[in-house]
This record gives sequence, structure tokens and C-alpha cells, in this order.
Amino acid sequence: MNIIINTSLMVPIYEQIVDQIKKLIRNGELKENDNLPSVRTLSKELKISALTVKKAYDTLESEGFTITVHGKGTYVAATNTELLLEEQKKELEADLEQAIQKGRRCGISDEDIRSLFELILEG
Repeated sequence: MNIIINTSLMVPIYEQIVDQIKKLIRNGELKENDNLPSVRTLSKELKISALTVKKAYDTLESEGFTITVHGKGTYVAATNTELLLEEQKKELEADLEQAIQKGRRCGISDEDIRSLFELILEG
């Protein structure tokens, strides 16, 4: 499992882990009943606190993406990938709405916001 942590982002590390595992599930790279690395193994691999990994795993479990069996490990639960994609679209929509509102507060026209968005998409 290839997880990359970016410490320069304003996104907490545990959320980066959660987002990347959800993406792996959505893309089919992690399937139902696949075993996730242990908390210790992943924390050593990423060079972060085990508590951070535990928080990420707890979040995934509370959202229904994983199941933890005490003494056995954490496994990918049966998930509806369409539901996961819809959830992620909803989060993105909220982020875009905030960006648009910020642009308008700064006096940037909707046309300029559209142009910036298209420029960023072209990457």
C-alpha cells in the first residue's frame, strides 16, 4: 500500500491517510476483506505516530470502510464504491463553494474565477 504524507499541507496527517485509503478502495486497488497493514507497521513505514494511524483506522471504521478484528487486524469492509465517490464529490463541492465565496469576497468576477478554475484544470 503506497501512502504519501505531505507535511506541508494544512490537512491533518490522519485525514491524508483516510483519503488515500478511500481512494484505493474506490479504484479497486483495495478490495473487500483485504488486510490493511498493522498500525505499528504503517506508522513505522510512514515515520509517524502510531496514534495518528490508529485515528485514521478508527475514522475509516466509523465511516464503514473497514472492520477491525481484535488480535487479527483491520480489513476492508464491503463498500458501495458509487456511494464513496458521491461522498467525495460532495466534499469537493463544498471546497469549491468556499473557494468561489472567497474569490467573490476579494472582488474577483465570476468570469475570472471560471478562467482560474480552467487554468488550474489544465495543470
